[in-house]
Amino acid sequence: MSKKALKKAVILLSGGLDSSTCLALAKSKNYECYGLSFDYGQKHSFEIEAAKKIAKQLEVKEHKIISLSIGELGGSALTDKNITVPKYNDSTEIPITYVPARNTVFLSIALGYAEILGANDIFIGVSSVDYSGYPDCRPEFIDAFQRLANVATKAGIEGKNININAPLLYLSKAETIKMGIDLGVNYGLTVTCYQANDEGLACGECDSCILRQKGFRIAGIKDPTKYQKKGL
Repeated sequence: MSKKALKKAVILLSGGLDSSTCLALAKSKNYECYGLSFDYGQKHSFEIEAAKKIAKQLEVKEHKIISLSIGELGGSALTDKNITVPKYNDSTEIPITYVPARNTVFLSIALGYAEILGANDIFIGVSSVDYSGYPDCRPEFIDAFQRLANVATKAGIEGKNININAPLLYLSKAETIKMGIDLGVNYGLTVTCYQANDEGLACGECDSCILRQKGFRIAGIKDPTKYQKKGL
């Protein structure tokens, strides 16, 4: 009797805490995982190195790094050298660290990759709980993209829908961390900071750093992040 083929999944792998948790979760569900990372002109490009380490540790089947030029458009503190990454503030406004259409672009490429692979699932680590208010991290966005995936692909037209999985969508950062620890994620390999330096050291002051610190504190787990400033 021939061995049953594993179900395949494309994992959007940034190198951060959330996407690494998604990868570990997909692995636990017996998916054959294909990591997909993007070098899009982000200032915190060290996250690509983190993604490589995580992909190796969690033994993905294949890890692709796609170079994009969306950073050349500017308009975001994460890609525009003329815009400073701000310190965390508890504002309800969408911050300047928002990269216009980023998740739409990433998911579109993941959708094409999934169809090529014959994968029926894509995992993305967005959360609408502890997040910066980005519009492409909301349930409405995921639902809309799922509808698009169903009509924009040959697979969808043939009734073989490609599922957009966002398992962290309603989880707090602390809940995500606890899940990842149970799944064996080494968070010391992950890089979340919006302006990590060339050594991968975090600033400890941006939105992403503060939300990460809060998550580990509430979870009661020591934060393995290495910071640029002592005492953080």
